[in-house]
Amino acid sequence: MLVDLSTINEHMDLKTLTARLLAYEGATEETPFGPQALVYKVMGKMFALVAWEEEPPVLTLKCEPGQALFLRDLYPSVRPGYHMNKKHWNTITLDGAVSEEELAGMIDDSYELVVRGLTRDQREALAVSQRGIS
Repeated sequence: MLVDLSTINEHMDLKTLTARLLAYEGATEETPFGPQALVYKVMGKMFALVAWEEEPPVLTLKCEPGQALFLRDLYPSVRPGYHMNKKHWNTITLDGAVSEEELAGMIDDSYELVVRGLTRDQREALAVSQRGIS
């Protein structure tokens, strides 16, 4: 990954954010929309997108519809997913308004939502890789 390690928010830089996103079981980083958008997937399904060249950078995550609305009401920096299904995705401006802890919870939720949506075979394959069995 050849990207600028500029500050993401007052607590988390891009290197820390990408390491967190890649720490999930089966997570991969791709750039299908070009190098300016880092896409994180599990079993081929996107759970996060980082537009790292934006100023400030933005993070797009999957979210339960009710929770998505709640977070948008709670934080001005959280809005409907840019170029995504606005019911199920939020875009978060990483300007420091959302705490690192809250952001970590949003990322966890996004990953879990995507994993729950996988087919049984995909979830079983992911479980096998978690146990380290080939």
